[in-house]
Amino acid sequence: MRITVDLNCDMGETPGNQPGSSDELLLPCVTSANIACGFHAGDALRMQLTVQAALNHGVAIGAHPGLPDLEGFGRQERPLSPEEAYQITLYQIGALYGFVHAAGGKLHHVKPHGALYNMAARDAKLAAAIVAAVYDFDAALILYALAGSKMIQAALDRGIAVAAEGFIDRTYQADGTLTPRTHPHAILTEVQQMIDQSLILSEKVDTLCIHSDGPHAVEVARAVRRALTQAGIQINIPSK
Repeated sequence: MRITVDLNCDMGETPGNQPGSSDELLLPCVTSANIACGFHAGDALRMQLTVQAALNHGVAIGAHPGLPDLEGFGRQERPLSPEEAYQITLYQIGALYGFVHAAGGKLHHVKPHGALYNMAARDAKLAAAIVAAVYDFDAALILYALAGSKMIQAALDRGIAVAAEGFIDRTYQADGTLTPRTHPHAILTEVQQMIDQSLILSEKVDTLCIHSDGPHAVEVARAVRRALTQAGIQINIPSK
């Protein structure tokens, strides 16, 4: 059976009035974009610009909600109640949806960011709260979540579509969670390492994440896509 995998990328994570984003160069390489919603990164202008760019490239658009933490880029874990997790997720989905709808597009998925993603991967109550926010906004949306995590189970329990995600540039712990970024070996740095990991993960997950803030993000994205294609792996968005 032919393998199909999605390539997703976190985008829209710089202010709209600042140049230097690699998003435009990455969009031809990926099939879905997770757009920051202003809490951990980005702003209204960047959201609008990134939504339009994704539509221009035919890339599926997803909301990328994070903790309200611009200074720490949403990567600092802190105490979080299920109620707040629900509220900030619903709020940010709605914010991005406004720009997608105004541009004539369709919101495809939701992928939490950083600490919100990692905490919900381990905590069943936070996972259920995020899933509830997605379900209450639009039960047809797909949740992108760490393979084998609490979010996967919460989505299945609620009956919403879920795409199991793997990371081409991150190392994993024995329990299947991502190695914390504070660990010296948390990030893969060699392109060939990332290619090898993408080929292995493509048989186990529905979507692969390519981070846009890496030093060679565009080079990596092009190399990974080329390697997957040469291996006979079809690249397409997750189906419901």
